[in-house]
Amino acid sequence: MKPDINYYEVAPVSSIADMMEQALKAVPLNIAYRYKHEDEIRCLTYEAFINRVWSLGAFVAEKGFKNSRFACIGKNSIEWITAYFTALRSGGSFVPLDKELPENDIVYLLNHSESEVIFYDAKFEELFRSRRDELKFAKLFIGLEREENDGEFISISLSIKEGANLDKADYLSCKNEPDDMKMLVYTSGTTGMAKGVMLSEKNICSCVYYGLQVSTIYENGLSVLPYSHTYESVVDVLVSFHKHAALCINDSLPAVLKNLKLFKPDYVYIVPAIAEMFYTRIIRDLAAKGMTEQFEALIAKSNGMRKVGIDKRKEIFSFIHDIFGGNLKKIVCGGAPIRPEVGDFFDNIGICLVNGYGITECSPLVCCNHDEFNDVRTAGIRIPCLEWRIDNPNEEGIGEICVKSPTVMLGYYKQPELTAEVIKDGWFYTGDYGMITDKDQLVISGRKKNIIVLNNGKNIYPEEIEGYIQNLDYIAEVIVSGEKDENGNESSLLAEVYMTEKKTVSEVLQEIRNACKELPIYKQISKVVIRDKEFEKTSSNKIKRFVGRK
Repeated sequence: MKPDINYYEVAPVSSIADMMEQALKAVPLNIAYRYKHEDEIRCLTYEAFINRVWSLGAFVAEKGFKNSRFACIGKNSIEWITAYFTALRSGGSFVPLDKELPENDIVYLLNHSESEVIFYDAKFEELFRSRRDELKFAKLFIGLEREENDGEFISISLSIKEGANLDKADYLSCKNEPDDMKMLVYTSGTTGMAKGVMLSEKNICSCVYYGLQVSTIYENGLSVLPYSHTYESVVDVLVSFHKHAALCINDSLPAVLKNLKLFKPDYVYIVPAIAEMFYTRIIRDLAAKGMTEQFEALIAKSNGMRKVGIDKRKEIFSFIHDIFGGNLKKIVCGGAPIRPEVGDFFDNIGICLVNGYGITECSPLVCCNHDEFNDVRTAGIRIPCLEWRIDNPNEEGIGEICVKSPTVMLGYYKQPELTAEVIKDGWFYTGDYGMITDKDQLVISGRKKNIIVLNNGKNIYPEEIEGYIQNLDYIAEVIVSGEKDENGNESSLLAEVYMTEKKTVSEVLQEIRNACKELPIYKQISKVVIRDKEFEKTSSNKIKRFVGRK
């Protein structure tokens, strides 16, 4: 039975210009961003930030680039966000690039995207200077960390200063059609050259507007994930802006716990790998201090109180809340399914962890758990503007997830044939497999390309089995794949693991079989390979399943 959902009220938004104008009218003096600069925390109000954007916009417009394609590559920073909003508010489009890409890929994508203006961190200047002749479309290089101008390579801070004295009318006259391309996002695939996903202003604004109806946020957030990914740049940065929250900038992933204590956010967007890291570290620390039984007793006591309407979780578990700065209310997780025990842990201590599902081609949000209807074992309910269905479901109801929504991309840049393969009769075929429950929640099984077909005809979703194996606390990373027999057929399953403890292969295999005992025989692991180093990962901390394997 489908539940009655109380969607949150959200101000409609038609464009990035509209989003900025709403903020300027409603909360000009509220803090928009907090960030570290050397040893101090600096703040920018909405009015001050928007003026920065308009000044940079006036500068690029005066140089003749108000309708250009703007690329940006660099670490998370206030300068990156300024470049981002400047491009979104212009008559052109924005191309975020992953700062972890190999140099040849960076050059290729700058050319493929036909980017004319390039915002960049200092570490990339040598690359651009040495290979300047290869960059066929680039005309202006704006350094996010530069303090002076040097010919083609100029400073963003000086550009903003110069733009502050220019007439803003030309830049602010920029208009876009709702279905014009506004962002060109190259997906970080695990194999082959990335695809360019074309997103319109309508796509992006629909994601912000309808996403906030399902999952709200609060007053003070910490942005952690790379801005080059739409999960962070749209679902966190733009959502926070439209909600008129203050967003604090985490300068590096290793510093996330330190910055949680520094900025004391009440919400944060992360991927499951980071939630797992939090959970594992806390559980191990409790065990090392001999507090495991005491902690479990506190959970039992707290949950007993909750049953009679008394919620003292924040007080009872204040020693854990302090790790996150003391104010954390909500963790939004996306990018992959999350283990139920991780969700249960955060619920038990009084921090709401909501899981969601998205894909770049959907701007990127498809669904998310509602705060009042939260089941971390699912990816949640669809955003209100979206239809979904399961294509060709099997006897378990599992098949390819298909969606129809104003958030679905325009297509793949310069690849109409590939676009036609995934968008058919208005439906986008995600390449992800899952099922829809009777409560209209989505349960993710795994990626279509990861499915293992055994020679007995059984389809195996490796992510499901990996979830069971990760219940073993010494298994840091695992990939399940098909094991070929002497005839070259995949007849059994292999688990490749990276561990935090030393154990023999036979010990690990037995413990994996115990962890997976609920699964049918054809989903049992027959062989284990122990790795001596971590799997290679994408910049969003996802394992590259087909790279660096033994």
